[in-house]
Amino acid sequence: MMGYLRTAVLMAAMTALFLGIGALLGGVGGAMIALMIALAMNAYTWWNSDRAVLRMHDARAASGPEGKALERLVHDMADRAGMPRPKVYILQNDQPNAFATGRNPENAAVAATTGLLTRLSEPEIAAVMAHELAHIRNHDTTIMTITATFAGAISMLANFALFFGNNRNNPLGIIGTLALMILAPLAAGLVQMAISRSREYEADRIGAEICGNPLWLASALERISGLAARIDNESAERNPATAHMFIVNPLHAHARDRLFSTHPDPANRIRALREMAGAQGQSGATGPWG
Repeated sequence: MMGYLRTAVLMAAMTALFLGIGALLGGVGGAMIALMIALAMNAYTWWNSDRAVLRMHDARAASGPEGKALERLVHDMADRAGMPRPKVYILQNDQPNAFATGRNPENAAVAATTGLLTRLSEPEIAAVMAHELAHIRNHDTTIMTITATFAGAISMLANFALFFGNNRNNPLGIIGTLALMILAPLAAGLVQMAISRSREYEADRIGAEICGNPLWLASALERISGLAARIDNESAERNPATAHMFIVNPLHAHARDRLFSTHPDPANRIRALREMAGAQGQSGATGPWG
């Protein structure tokens, strides 16, 4: 519940930021014009976000014995969770990682790297994919698409700043307008990253419930975060805007829980999962894949 409240507050902040910038630059009329243009530009992304992201990372539909086994695992957990079965994809990438995408649970997909499938145990793989299913069930992929739309609209307002800066109703002046051009997209990005980070803890909790054991996800996070810091993810490096979608940061960022990080510190997530397991009296051997 706290995760949902935090997300609602952050999205309200994004909305207020957009409206405030629009009012400062061009009044209500200027804000509405910029919003309509930004929404038109982002409409394609909204309806095709899953396919666009999968293409960025050269994802292939799960096939072959390994792919079909992953698909059965994901679909079995989706059935247990009472949610629609997502499409399942595999990325040819040695870095163990995974992500979910799609505008809603009925139009969603999960993707795992070949590194994840070869380097983790079956319970750990199940836990990682359960985490991604949790993102879908919690509508996190929808939330991130919405916030990306707002971020795009705010960036567009910032690009229009010089045009609106000559408006006699603009109280900022040229110096204030230039500062707004720099600070507005930065503020939008910070809110967007804060929303992403707030959702990871909730997805860990729900994912642990879906797979049946928090310790599996704790073990998977520990192994993935260590390997991801040493193994390059070239497609993620080419498309850094998608980094927040992965279960751990694929970009070799510092491990500590920083303001500019899209992911919480893995150590904090692992600690929370172990505390959850302790409260439930669970060990690493319980669950349908133990």
